[in-house]
Amino acid sequence: MYRLLNRALSFAAAALFALVAARLVSQDLRYGAAVLLVVVAFGVPAALSRRRMRQLLISGDVPRILGTWKRSLQRVTYPETMAPLMTATAYAAYGFIDAARSSLSRAARGPAWEAAVEQRLFVEALLDVYEGERGRAMTKASELEQLPLPAASFWMRRKIALLRRGIAAMARAFAHESRREDERLLLRVSRSSPLVHWAMRYAQAVVLVDGGRKDEALALIAHAPAWPNESAFHAFHQELLSTGT
Repeated sequence: MYRLLNRALSFAAAALFALVAARLVSQDLRYGAAVLLVVVAFGVPAALSRRRMRQLLISGDVPRILGTWKRSLQRVTYPETMAPLMTATAYAAYGFIDAARSSLSRAARGPAWEAAVEQRLFVEALLDVYEGERGRAMTKASELEQLPLPAASFWMRRKIALLRRGIAAMARAFAHESRREDERLLLRVSRSSPLVHWAMRYAQAVVLVDGGRKDEALALIAHAPAWPNESAFHAFHQELLSTGT
């Protein structure tokens, strides 16, 4: 409720500012410089912050990522459930199966656990893919796609729907049952959701290899981080490299 109210107030404030700015500039073009200064003062730091976070997520440095989430994890509602679940999400996104499973096991079961069905399906589908449980992963990805979309803005709902479709495409890729549109879909999700950037890239690489395009697959993962042995991505990377030889 409070989140919806905050979003509504933010939207109203932005609309009011745009209206006032347009009226001022229409009366005197000299106000344009002041309006531009305000936009830059508020917009540039936010844009730089988003860029830094995107770069951090693509770096695959899970300890640093969790470090930036520390304050949020402390303030989250139902921390005994949601903090371990969010930690499991970070580990699962980068292929750390054991760490993700361990975090899941620490999450308290109860109302918050049941309410977090989307996040649980997201984590479990990824882990099933990594563990070779292809059919189970596809089933969970399908369940994830069929969940009702949350009450959010149009763009957020669209981004969530795209991510869900990406998880399903990833499950199909590792099951070697990709559809014609999956290659493009995986690319879109890797750009839209940096948390799963590398998960989507490895899935797309599998699609390319299955299509006989090994060189393109190797180019896709050429700048991947040096994954530790604990990450499933380490094995995926080595397997793709051996495929290309």
